[in-house]
Amino acid sequence: MNMKTIAVFFGGRSVEHEVSVITGMQVIENLDKTKYVAVPVYVTKEGRFLGGESLKNFKTFKSGDFSGTFDVYFKTDMHDRKLYYTTEEKGGLFSKGGEKEVVYADVDMVFTALHGTFGEDGSIQGYFDTLNIPYIGCSTLSAAVGMDKKTMKDVFRSHGIPVMNGESFYRREWREDKDKVKAAIEKIGYPVFVKPANLGSSIGISKVKDPSELDEAMDLACQYDRKILVEEAAENPREINCAVLGYAGDVMTSALEEPLGWKDLLSFEDKYVSGNKKTGGSKEGNARNCPANVEEGLKKEIEELAKKAFTAIDACGTARIDFLVNEKGTFVNEINTLPGSMGFYLWEPLGIPFGELLDRVIAYGEIRAGERGENMYSYESNLFSKTGYGSKL
Repeated sequence: MNMKTIAVFFGGRSVEHEVSVITGMQVIENLDKTKYVAVPVYVTKEGRFLGGESLKNFKTFKSGDFSGTFDVYFKTDMHDRKLYYTTEEKGGLFSKGGEKEVVYADVDMVFTALHGTFGEDGSIQGYFDTLNIPYIGCSTLSAAVGMDKKTMKDVFRSHGIPVMNGESFYRREWREDKDKVKAAIEKIGYPVFVKPANLGSSIGISKVKDPSELDEAMDLACQYDRKILVEEAAENPREINCAVLGYAGDVMTSALEEPLGWKDLLSFEDKYVSGNKKTGGSKEGNARNCPANVEEGLKKEIEELAKKAFTAIDACGTARIDFLVNEKGTFVNEINTLPGSMGFYLWEPLGIPFGELLDRVIAYGEIRAGERGENMYSYESNLFSKTGYGSKL
């Protein structure tokens, strides 16, 4: 069997940097060692690509000691999928010293474990598309749509998928004409949630119960994005989450999960510090029932809506769709196109262990890359010989 080299990208220029490191470590640990060679690529908070075997050890990140790492890079040749680094060589009796270029890895596929901005939002996907390097997960477009909460929900509405009522505002609008923005929010009706349009892990999100709390919430959201989504708050909702795996209509749903012990908003700490996504345990009493105790009719409704949301944005690989359920109905809150820990805990109840989930995600990435490779990207028009541009005026 030919071993495939998988470059696992994690970290990134995002407020979800640390979460991404954990996901990257989990992916490297759980990739089938008989099928894949995992090559770590750590993207620093400044955007540098670092390589090195020490990046496979979580102690490197806990200690902050990156002395065993080096900068790696792709070249701009679309036929070259190698990652390189340079090293200093000392001169000898008959040779000159200087920099030498060395191959770090000959990459078959990139596993993007980058959460949030510059990783989950289509940015890195566009970079890999330009270099003709296959990668797992969503395409540039579907990743971008899935990341921008306003655009995502516009797409969902166009597909008849129920979402909460809301409106978006630009940071400039808020700063230049607060009264106009406040009047528009008043029409939505309090309480509302104020959210940066392009962010995850509940960072920058506030529940606003009345106008006196709006300024602080909007100012906080404006620190993280130029576009702010303000939505009607669902009253006394259950949050139920469902993952989808597949591509282009060939999709399946996971077990359902239900976070418990929360009131208005699951914070970053609730998601990643207090609780444990695998066991659901938490000293604060937050827990996640998985599989969730959901009656059959609601279960089927959520599963169908999850598939519909996944295919509406043309997602690929695996994604988690989060729902809000109350007496008014079932609403899609958002889609996470790169869930923390790849949402492995949602698939284990179906008999799909983490390693097999990664196998399937890689396989779907190969299918999507193969389809893209069938497209023609040039057209012989002989236009230069037919135009007078450049002739003497």
